[in-house]
Formats: sequence, C-alpha cells, structure tokens
Amino acid sequence: MTSVSDDHTQSRASAASEPAGGDQRLDALVGRLPPRVSGTVNYLLKPSNRWVRIPSGALLVAGGVLSFLPVLGVWMLPLGLALLAEDVPALRASRSKALDWIERRKPEWLAPSSPPNDKS
Repeated sequence: MTSVSDDHTQSRASAASEPAGGDQRLDALVGRLPPRVSGTVNYLLKPSNRWVRIPSGALLVAGGVLSFLPVLGVWMLPLGLALLAEDVPALRASRSKALDWIERRKPEWLAPSSPPNDKS
C-alpha cells in the first residue's frame, strides 16, 4: 500500500520526465532555443507555474498587438499564444494544428540542433 506522499512524489517524478508542454514537438522546438531562453520557457511551461504563465502570455500577446512600437515585435504574439495554449483548450487545439504543420512542412525545425561550435 502506497501512502499519499509516495503517490505525490511519483507523480512529480513522472511529470519531470515528460516534456514541459506535454508535446514532444513543442519540446523539440524549445530545445533549439538558446539555453537561457529555453530554460525560461521550460520554467513557464511547467504545470505548477500557471500563475506566472497566464499573465506572461497575456503581456506577450498585448506586446505583439502593439508591434508597431519600438522594442515590441510580432514575435511576441505567437509566443504569448503558445504560453496561453497550456491553459486555454481552444488555443491548445490551434497549437496542435500549428505543430502538425511544422512537422509536415519544416521537419528540420524539430530535429535536434547541433552545438554552435560544431564545424561538421
């Protein structure tokens, strides 16, 4: 018989082995980001960080809409929508369709990236 704390520890261990966003394709895209950025995105995609992810996603979407201003850019819009997709089922379906398109049209984006100093 397992105790409640054992079940909680096992569920945390299994969650740690899963990709942060719950999708291998999203995990592959995040893995291609620079280490500092990928660490931040992985942190935001953890289920326990919902309280940080939702406001961050909303601010990124707002920044993407205001992309005509200096410093802000259109790149903020898809990143914000991807963060919000973790908590909004309608956006999750759209994210899955976008990842399907990437998998069909740009499979090299999902391939592991080589280190920047690799000359092969």
